Amino acid sequence: MDNFGIKFEKFWQAFYAHNGYARVLEGLKNTMLIAVFGLIIGIVIGTAIAATLVHPAKSRLSRFLKGFCNFYVGLFRGTPIVVQLLVTYYVVLPLLQVNMSSLNFCILVFGLNSGAYVSEIMRGGILSVDPGQMEASRALGLGYGVSMGKVVVPQAIKNILPTIGNEFISLIKETSVVSFVGAIDLYVAFNYIGTNNYEFMIPYLFMALIYIVLVLIISSLIKAMERSLRKSDRSHQS
Repeated sequence: MDNFGIKFEKFWQAFYAHNGYARVLEGLKNTMLIAVFGLIIGIVIGTAIAATLVHPAKSRLSRFLKGFCNFYVGLFRGTPIVVQLLVTYYVVLPLLQVNMSSLNFCILVFGLNSGAYVSEIMRGGILSVDPGQMEASRALGLGYGVSMGKVVVPQAIKNILPTIGNEFISLIKETSVVSFVGAIDLYVAFNYIGTNNYEFMIPYLFMALIYIVLVLIISSLIKAMERSLRKSDRSHQS
């Protein structure tokens, strides 16, 4: 117990007295920015890919787009996120002579990665919607894109909301690898605190606790949204 107290005192000195909390707040902010904006980008890309994949391939262009989308999904689902970060940051960006901040770069790569997973989630959600919904909207004179965006996709989102929530949770946990490209996240912040006093047990325990709290909060929000949608559906049916 005395040993634990000494370890905690060292942690508190580094966390409070030496402004380690400022690093933690910055790491938490960056973790949430990467996860939130990565998911937004992923939803946009994933929805576009899913709409392309479920569309009948009646022309050469549509077949090409389907092939490209399948390649995209296979590429990002078939390689680890850390490999995507390293290859893009240290190989692709220098070849293209593009300068980006590490934070913006991580948001972009996490968004591209999420798009591949969200596309499969969204495709399943679109296929779960009654095909008559699309037929009815097309019969009213709406184009495929408008019918998909205003009729089918909103219904699909209700069906896949829990899975989208799981994707968001996965993004938050995966941000622990962004230190490979110089971005500051929760891992970097707590590792900095541990390095200051050569004591890593307490910082890593606190880091794990923060991740758990974030996941519990997000899970609660997703469940609240599900309940709200179910109430809305019941009110419309009645």
